[in-house]
Amino acid sequence: MRVLVVEDDSRIAKDLECALSAAGFRIEHSDNGEDAWFRGGTEAYDLIVLDLGLPRMDGLSVLKRWRREGCDCPVLIMTARGAWTERVEGIDAGADDYLPKPFRMEELVARVRALVRRAGGRGSARQRIGRLSVDLNRMTVDVDGIPVALTPLEFRLIAYLALHRDRVVPPTELLEHLYGDNDAREANALEAVITRIRRKLGSGIITTRRGFGYGLDATE
Repeated sequence: MRVLVVEDDSRIAKDLECALSAAGFRIEHSDNGEDAWFRGGTEAYDLIVLDLGLPRMDGLSVLKRWRREGCDCPVLIMTARGAWTERVEGIDAGADDYLPKPFRMEELVARVRALVRRAGGRGSARQRIGRLSVDLNRMTVDVDGIPVALTPLEFRLIAYLALHRDRVVPPTELLEHLYGDNDAREANALEAVITRIRRKLGSGIITTRRGFGYGLDATE
């Protein structure tokens, strides 16, 4: 899953990137409000972590513009501003969660995971789809109870399909959510990843609807 971290403090941004990358997320970083507003309005993210004290445009203004312009990506606000009135203002502006600084990275990762699950309509971290079981917290996959070793990229792909298992996911959407700005987003590369995963999971787990995209087989 693809996450945009909006934070102007380079040390905090690096810590966030390390923690969220280790939790299986693909991270991109913005250090000012204008750039964040543009990225959030033009790119597809699964979640945005937004600091309020930003240069060039404050985080609350960025959030209000996103919502006014139709950006419905889940947003987790983090800020050193601790007054309850500011938290209420952030939630009313369209934030999905609010985490005051200082905080534990473990709590931020847990909140990010929960927001991504809820955005996909899933309450549990463990998703079972037919013979496949995906644990979004432990980042594990098994088929018929047998663990399957996947690379981080392969796991992200399976996790995304699991969170959106009620529909066929187009290749362009998978490419947007699996890869960052600096990665080559090519359909051939995506097909190669899916071929590798199919070898590991066995036939029939990942389904293809020609001309539409990919899904997961829910047959027990």
